[in-house]
Amino acid sequence: MNTPNNRRRKASQARMEMAFVQLLQSRELNKISVTDLCKLAQVNRTTFYANYLDIYDLADTVQKKLEEEVAQLYREEREQKYNSNDFLKLFRHIYENQIFYQTYFKLGIDGRFQITEYDIHQAAAYYDKQHIEYHIEFFRNGLNAVIKKWLQNGCQETPEEICSIISAEYTSKSGQPLPSER
Repeated sequence: MNTPNNRRRKASQARMEMAFVQLLQSRELNKISVTDLCKLAQVNRTTFYANYLDIYDLADTVQKKLEEEVAQLYREEREQKYNSNDFLKLFRHIYENQIFYQTYFKLGIDGRFQITEYDIHQAAAYYDKQHIEYHIEFFRNGLNAVIKKWLQNGCQETPEEICSIISAEYTSKSGQPLPSER
């Protein structure tokens, strides 16, 4: 393919993704039609079907892009095999991309939402290796609930304030704060 077509295709995809996100703010996923999306994005139906199978395929694409962006925030840590437990960069990303996170949670796929690799070794040290899988689920679901509440409130608190709230809830038994708060 030549470069102008690639740029044009990417621009069309971006318009369709933005139109999808806009529509999803006021409608349920199953109430979004390809016709309405194409009208809002100012693209033809053939352009839509050249890029996506259906609305659900577009939803999957938007979800994957957001998950890739979040993974990028922690790529260095994964590559170097360490966990800083630094949630501040995540909260800053959420603050800067509120509508996409609202969309992500609205799609109902937040049960799979994994912010960083959970530090099982740190949890094992804190909880004497007992019932780690329950602790992990408790933490992930609690973190998701805090993020959802923050988004529902229009992200009135700063990312630093939300990080402080999480840190206050999740400290070691010795009272030491998370590394991001030190």
